[in-house]
Amino acid sequence: MKEWIFLLKNRFFLFESLNFGHGLLLHIFCLDLLLFSGKGFPLLLQMFEEEGVDKGRFCGHCYQTSLLRQKMSFTICTSSELTYPYVEGLRNAKANRVASKSFIMAGGYVKNHYVQASCPDARKVVISSHLVPGHLEGSFMGKKWQEEPRKKLEFVRTLLIDNYDSYTYNIYQELSVINGLPPVVVRNDEYTWKDICHFLYEEGAFDNIVISPGPGSPTCPADIGVCLQLLLQCWDIPILGVCLGHQALGYAHGAQIIHASEPIHGRLSEIEHTGCKLFANIPSGRNSGFKVVRYHSLVIDAKTLPKELIPIAWTSSDDTLSFLETQRFDVISDAYESERQQEKFDSILERLKNGSYWSSSHSNGTKSGKVVMGIRHATWPHYGVQFHPESVATTYGRQIFKNFREITKDYWLRMSSSFSSDRNIHYTVSMQLPHASRLFRAVHTGGQSAKKADVRFCGEACSGGQLMQDADKKNFGFLHMVNVLPPSMGANFLRLKWRKFDHLASEVGGARNMFSELYGKNKAENTFWLDSSSTEKGRARFSFMGGKGGSLWKQLTFRLSEDSEVASNRGGHLLIEDADGSTNSTFLEEGFFEYLNKELLSLCHEENDYEGLPFEFYGGFIGYIGYNLKVECGAASNYHKSTTPDACFFFADNLVVIDHHSDDVYILSLHEGNTTTTPWLDDTEKKLVSLKASVTRKLDEQNVQAVASSQHKQHFHSEKSREQYVRDVEKCLKYIKDGESYELCLTTCIRKTIGQVDPLRLYLHLREKNPAPYAAWLNFSKQNLSICSSSPERFLRLDRNGVLEAKPIKGTIARGVTLEEDEQLKLQLQFSEKDQAENLMIVDLLRNDLGRVCEPGTVHVPHLMEVESYATVHTMVSTIRGKKQSNVSAVACVKAAFPGGSMTGAPKLRSMELLDSIESCSRGIYSGSIGFFSYNQTFDLNIVIRTVVIHGNEASIGAGGAIVALSDPEKEYEEMILKTRAPANAVMEFQ
Repeated sequence: MKEWIFLLKNRFFLFESLNFGHGLLLHIFCLDLLLFSGKGFPLLLQMFEEEGVDKGRFCGHCYQTSLLRQKMSFTICTSSELTYPYVEGLRNAKANRVASKSFIMAGGYVKNHYVQASCPDARKVVISSHLVPGHLEGSFMGKKWQEEPRKKLEFVRTLLIDNYDSYTYNIYQELSVINGLPPVVVRNDEYTWKDICHFLYEEGAFDNIVISPGPGSPTCPADIGVCLQLLLQCWDIPILGVCLGHQALGYAHGAQIIHASEPIHGRLSEIEHTGCKLFANIPSGRNSGFKVVRYHSLVIDAKTLPKELIPIAWTSSDDTLSFLETQRFDVISDAYESERQQEKFDSILERLKNGSYWSSSHSNGTKSGKVVMGIRHATWPHYGVQFHPESVATTYGRQIFKNFREITKDYWLRMSSSFSSDRNIHYTVSMQLPHASRLFRAVHTGGQSAKKADVRFCGEACSGGQLMQDADKKNFGFLHMVNVLPPSMGANFLRLKWRKFDHLASEVGGARNMFSELYGKNKAENTFWLDSSSTEKGRARFSFMGGKGGSLWKQLTFRLSEDSEVASNRGGHLLIEDADGSTNSTFLEEGFFEYLNKELLSLCHEENDYEGLPFEFYGGFIGYIGYNLKVECGAASNYHKSTTPDACFFFADNLVVIDHHSDDVYILSLHEGNTTTTPWLDDTEKKLVSLKASVTRKLDEQNVQAVASSQHKQHFHSEKSREQYVRDVEKCLKYIKDGESYELCLTTCIRKTIGQVDPLRLYLHLREKNPAPYAAWLNFSKQNLSICSSSPERFLRLDRNGVLEAKPIKGTIARGVTLEEDEQLKLQLQFSEKDQAENLMIVDLLRNDLGRVCEPGTVHVPHLMEVESYATVHTMVSTIRGKKQSNVSAVACVKAAFPGGSMTGAPKLRSMELLDSIESCSRGIYSGSIGFFSYNQTFDLNIVIRTVVIHGNEASIGAGGAIVALSDPEKEYEEMILKTRAPANAVMEFQ
């Protein structure tokens, strides 16, 4: 007799061979009953298959006879028994190889007196419970196994592996709605295999696994992390791989990963499939309506697919479509003719085997014809899709996730037994796990939402705790920014007083005249103006202006520390200047966003104070966030240090608001306590009433004189020559071809010495030449810094109802000279496949960013790829909205999405790292955001583009464009120059 024992994923199996003269028998015992719940059986089948055993015969004879008919009996000590036919050639060395590294030989662990051989006729072995890790309660002596009615899972618990992608939370949003529970998201290198294995097997905490898309290749360990181990060793858990996860499934089983004939990013393909369960209730083939979005440069080489991987979907042709092209086709019925499709599949399989399926033309092993878009494992519940079912433009994407949910439910129903209750089923949404877990922290959400109170701390109070994953806290640091006041912080109780003047704006000369008269003197030092200078088609409605105010006014100036080149050292120095001019410097170890969050949380207010106001800013912080603060939002590093502060904000306690739709003017003043006097309101009202239209004529004359008397026409010089910029575009295209990024938003900077110039008058000239809905003026006198922005793009907005909105711009073309030419150029932009691809990639990225902090199922795209026209360009704009989770703060929302995806590309983190290595200088304020954080935690921020930054005696303008697979390097340079034209011309004309 020969015996050995394995520790199989923390489950003990005893293998014993006995010869009783009636033939060889192999006895397999799962000491903790895992085999009988279905988890050990597939491995055994795999071992038999590799030894050349007839697996079907084995399954039919042994599995049914031993498990289904004979059942199992137990003693009070929980002994178990099972008999299988012996297979010659099965050796423990072979089993150990199949078991891989996680299987630990435990020979010698079982002592002989624990194993008792039965008489030859009985042919069974009884294993004592001394070896069973855990005991069943109650006596089962002499009782047969009582089979309970099998039920499908009420919900599905998903472990979502994030491969550092910018679309992972689109999958998260879909699965949260479909599964009935939000997935748990972890990075692919965040936990060891041992940690993950603990939760998958010892805790039984998850029903399936989804592996996200991501940059790079599955052949690179740094890109794929723990995913290959999951795919090879979790053969008994349903897994769905998306894009990179799909490629990883192929690579894990021996398929080769090669370059596609061309990179496909943000473009659509029609798909045909076999009708397998993953594609149930989805049509197939050309003109069927099943069109998917693809983001990939690499593919699985179909010729190298091993026999255990079966292709289940492929492109209908080698043609790709733009999103708007797909809208021209009618979607056919959802009915699916499974028999006809199965015949087609069988034919294709045969041609795949002999290599005749693909077109004869073949580049680098990539087929010029149809491309494999889906695979499944022949015996394991593992699936992969090359396309992105979570994209906003993919049809039937949600159905695919629903099908995977049903695959998971059916799988566990088949695998269930009377011991299914041993699995850890957590019915609370928060999925409580043992306190020793590092995977979750404070996950219980208790009680009902608190009733809305008149006196509140910046938004809804949080009832109980929240799901705070270590992964998100470590990498993004925003989910811990809950909407509650820390107990150690004191609260400042603010009251708001305001007055309204009907139809006053035009009577006093408009916004420009008001700002010039109220704040334009003394070089407009320490003033702000969020200027909706273009209000066409409802793009913007309100303008906010102000200067150094009352007792609550202060200025914050933040610079990242010298050691902030890496995210782990993201602290910096904060200089605070208060209303009386005194300053205080402090070092913020946790960074600027954390400080800003705490400041806002400390402000207590009454909602009744701003009832009736039609806008969202009632006082609070107003200023800019520089691009380099990306290191506080997950970016790995900053390669270049900014010459300007990384963030500057005023706390504005007094402000003037203009409603451009109604022509009304509002003046607001914040103060502490119940102060009854309102000197600033009284004084400002008098100034507004006394304003005369002659002030506008006077300023017009001054500007004309300034332009006419200009003597110096020194031109801007670029950080990079045309040749250098073109080479940079080519570098980006190489990264895209290698799968490192889908889209890279390359930028550069042009500079000019301007000498003595009035920055405010320059801004007034710019806003006349290039009006924009999210324009802004900011002056920080002690930093010798003025910002003149004519931005057409909103980054992110949060209103008092908790609705988040982003309006990314991707796709730009110059205006035409004639009306006919202008309309032709507009249509050219509208139907440009390249520009649509750019826009779609950023829309999906912004959906992902909002999905981090929005309630499941609320992120949507009401406007996709609409063309808006401005003074010098047409642009393609989309709108994304979602409902913020009540326990997430305003600053947390910004951190989840900053920097704006339209300035980075996707995937965001990898793209920012690549761009830092290509670009030669810091972006500084450019690519960051200008806007406000109201004291009640609403906010509105733009994207800093089309902006002149005046620092000292130098003016700088940043510009660039999104590089995608379809980009032409020369045309990208021309687009970059086009974007600098309006602000650069304004400076040249004014000086």
